Amino acid sequence: MCHARRVTSESALPSESNAACDVAALATVVATQRAELERLRNAAAVAAVLERAKGATMALTGCSADAAHEDLVRRAEDSGRTLVEQCWITLGELVPGVLPEPDPVPTGHGEPARPGSTSAVPTPRGEGPADRHDARVLARIAQALVHVRDPRELAHCLREHLAASVRADAVLIFASGPAGGLELIGHAGVTETLATQWRHVPPLSGVAALETIRTRQPCWLTDYERDSERYVLIGTPPDRWLTRAWLPVVTGDAVAALGILRTTGDPFPSATRELLLEVARMCAGRLHSFLSSPAQVDDRMTEVVRSVFEALPGPAILLTPLRSDTGRIEDYRIDAAAPYAVDVAGRRGQALVGLRILECYPTVVGESLWEGYRHTLTTGEPYEGEPFEYQEVVAGVPETTTYSVRAAKLGDALVVTWIRHDPADRQEQRTADAQRLGNLGWADWNLVTGEANWSPQAFAVLARDARRGPLPLHELPARVVPEDRPALSRAIEGLLDGGPPVDTPFRLGTSAGTRHLRLVAEAVNDADGRPLEVHGFLQDLTAQRSAELALVESERAVVTQHGALLAERTLAGRLQHALLPLPRRAQQLAGLRVDVAYLPAQSGIHVGGDWFSAIELPDGSALFVVGDVAGHGIDAVATMAQLRFTAKGMVITGSSLTGALTRLNALLLHTHDTNATATLVLARYEPERRRLVWAQAGHPPPLLLRDGSARYLQRPKGILLGAKTAPSYAEAEFHIEPGDRLLFYTDGLFERPSEGFDKGLDRLAEAALHLGTEEPGALNPLLSAMLEGERRDDVCVVAVHLPPEPA
Repeated sequence: MCHARRVTSESALPSESNAACDVAALATVVATQRAELERLRNAAAVAAVLERAKGATMALTGCSADAAHEDLVRRAEDSGRTLVEQCWITLGELVPGVLPEPDPVPTGHGEPARPGSTSAVPTPRGEGPADRHDARVLARIAQALVHVRDPRELAHCLREHLAASVRADAVLIFASGPAGGLELIGHAGVTETLATQWRHVPPLSGVAALETIRTRQPCWLTDYERDSERYVLIGTPPDRWLTRAWLPVVTGDAVAALGILRTTGDPFPSATRELLLEVARMCAGRLHSFLSSPAQVDDRMTEVVRSVFEALPGPAILLTPLRSDTGRIEDYRIDAAAPYAVDVAGRRGQALVGLRILECYPTVVGESLWEGYRHTLTTGEPYEGEPFEYQEVVAGVPETTTYSVRAAKLGDALVVTWIRHDPADRQEQRTADAQRLGNLGWADWNLVTGEANWSPQAFAVLARDARRGPLPLHELPARVVPEDRPALSRAIEGLLDGGPPVDTPFRLGTSAGTRHLRLVAEAVNDADGRPLEVHGFLQDLTAQRSAELALVESERAVVTQHGALLAERTLAGRLQHALLPLPRRAQQLAGLRVDVAYLPAQSGIHVGGDWFSAIELPDGSALFVVGDVAGHGIDAVATMAQLRFTAKGMVITGSSLTGALTRLNALLLHTHDTNATATLVLARYEPERRRLVWAQAGHPPPLLLRDGSARYLQRPKGILLGAKTAPSYAEAEFHIEPGDRLLFYTDGLFERPSEGFDKGLDRLAEAALHLGTEEPGALNPLLSAMLEGERRDDVCVVAVHLPPEPA
């Protein structure tokens, strides 16, 4: 054994071999002391975080220190976190400024060092904005760590939360490998090619991550030129990351290396270094669970899975992936198998344990399920593939079978289950689906043995508990409603006498109401014609029958309604014809030729509220009235009659046009239907002066045709009848020249749902230019041009024509 000793003179120098032993001994002592110092520093940092969290909890809740400690421990256990993670979450959730001031940390140089100094032991901070920011970062990381499931997710989590605060561009996690080397167990921000190149690192000198694991000290690489001479730097090219930090993560007896790679050339400030060291301490708990005794964990999991598999009624296997040196999955080992699991060679259950998947199912490579297995191991998402055909050799004969496979991740292994779709199984499933969709079930009655066999759906159709068994055929009529028993009994007796097949409807009373059922059956006879068996099906037609009955009721209602509408239409038509007789030919009034046309609407009752009047008054003048009552039917006809006769009577007895409109408005407001409205135009023609005086109540203006042009007369003031109690009406005067034509009409002539009011009037003016005076039916060309398709409103037109003077 070599000992380090003090040398007093050159003659007392030890031999070269002894000097080497002394150096090695000194190195061992230094390493031991440094490891102990790091352990003490970690313990001090953890204790400081715990005290800060306890103090914050006490300040907020007013509890004692012991109660605050118990509360933090309980919350950590309930959430599955470490105590350090729970402390940082508690500190990060507080409002900035609530955290108490940290105590100074002794540096060993006579005065305390403030947080942020390079010589201070890293402690939790909380006094400045940057410190509060770091506390929130640590709190978010602590919360996120609870959900990571493996070292690779841990690397992605750290990169996501440290990208903004420390400008981390990539994260690598190395664990101690076999023979003192390194194993890359997690990475983020690097390509898969680079990760594969550095997945296994031999125990070489000049590897910063390996040095960090050996010394348990952080390694800060901030000078690329100098660091590249001393270390083998990761990267292609390596100058992609100009600064790097390698941090020890002590997980019990093991140590991992956490690498933070940055593209920036800026050094790591002291506050950033302290933040990263705290992050490394927080990751210790998660890495410990990932790295501690994996073989023992797997063995315990495998034993549990094997116990569960023994009770499974179907095939299932537990697969552990077997990877190459590059990490590629080459095969799977079967570590557990259910009794019903069988391979192509006929081996079952426990006989499959320890075999490779390619030994048992050699043709699965290249299939979609092989890629599905890999995807499930990578993402954790269950795989459930479409049914596929698999060719296997059964008793020396190739046979193609259809399978459906499902895989789920369990730790680092896969639980795989599958279903074999045999032709008989598929046919049985199709039969069951057909019965369910058709709401029918088959039934067989053996007349020799008295046994009956029903499908499950037959019990559902007859609302019978399957535990009571099938109903004998001769007892079936007794279960139906009394009115249907004779017909069903005769049908069954015919079957038992060797008669033809039957198709008989019947009703069955249940707690949910009456069901409409159907029996379709035939008898199987022996050579002598005696029935041996009756088979057929029972079908539930309740939904169909209900729809039929509803349709019949609807048809009856339609017929009744149609009769009522027809009677009302006939009555209204007769009433309107009596109230508004149409002249068969043109009339001559006060020297004017008058043509009239009336067309009822084609929808609903074909009568409405449009009307006209064209009469010669006692003084030789002519009165023209065109009106339109809103709506259709009997009420509209009644209102039309009131207005038509009242208007004529008022003008004949000497009332002015505006006075007549005012009185008609009052009449309409005081009728039984206070919601009735109407439009109206009144015109009085004096033949001596060829003067036309007219007034209107919300009605379209008359159309004047003169010298090959068409224009509408300027309407005087007037609101529709029934709109207000005190309307104001005015008269307008117009002189008719020989050859003029004047059209009075209702809005049904030009209004269309698809166009505006003005566009309809323009279309009417254009069509009226071609209006002739030939008899009979002088207005027919105009009506044909204006009315296309179904008429939704009545149409009334009065054409007044002053013939030209003789040449």
